[in-house]
Amino acid sequence: IMDFVMCVFVVAYFSLQVIYARRKYSVSPPSTSGPPEFERVFRAQANCSEYFPIFIIILWVSGLFFSQGLSALCGLLYLYGRYQYFRGYAKSAHGRLAPLYFSAKVLWVLIGLSALGILGSMCRFYLDLDLKQLASSVLDLTEEEGGGL
Repeated sequence: IMDFVMCVFVVAYFSLQVIYARRKYSVSPPSTSGPPEFERVFRAQANCSEYFPIFIIILWVSGLFFSQGLSALCGLLYLYGRYQYFRGYAKSAHGRLAPLYFSAKVLWVLIGLSALGILGSMCRFYLDLDLKQLASSVLDLTEEEGGGL
């Protein structure tokens, strides 16, 4: 829930930056074109807004099916990456690339965690097989074997 609230604040912050840029560069709504400085701020906000529904869904699924703590950490990293993306894009088009790649990697990690969590739930429900318990027992056997040598 903390990540969701932070997400709302980040989206609001980006929207406010567009309002400030409209005033600074005299670009009245509904126009979306103006000086390159305005267009970069506008595009950064639009790009972030396009990905937030995907992010929120994947964050919730990952938290419900895999791990709330790990999902929350990934969520904070994603929001940090998007904030850096916004700042970088507002300065120059090239400034958005490194944060874009970072936030995309974090999003893929969340997708992977979601998939593992859903797979684990399906195995428990349909196959009566607890993958976490199985992995734990395999790791315990490995530790015992290593400790006995």
